[in-house]
Amino acid sequence: MSAINLAIKLESSQSAFDTKSGYKPLPCVGDRKGKYSFCGYHQAILPMDEEIAVGFGYALLTKNNERVYLYDEMTAPDYNNCMTVAQAEEIAAADSKHDWRIHLIAPLSERHYQRQGKRNWILYETGAGFA
Repeated sequence: MSAINLAIKLESSQSAFDTKSGYKPLPCVGDRKGKYSFCGYHQAILPMDEEIAVGFGYALLTKNNERVYLYDEMTAPDYNNCMTVAQAEEIAAADSKHDWRIHLIAPLSERHYQRQGKRNWILYETGAGFA
């Protein structure tokens, strides 16, 4: 590849990562090794054993902004049968060239994670929830 072609390719709006993964990775909003307390404790990288659920509110797994899984405490029959991040990872790993996200929305806490590679769900946005 010539230097001119390389320069044109690097100046495009898509990075090499975007082209390879099929989506744009969002920046992490905190120290990836830290724990944060907004309403309870959570980490900047979502642990695999975490449940995709909240005590009051709702939680989603999405693929390209389309709902794949929904936990709504008002309609969920049993809190013990929630999807885990490990289960979401298994689904996302089989179709990894898409924008996979986990959204946890509760009254005083809102957290949004994006899958950025194998077993790597990054916190990209937080909020005050819906109360």
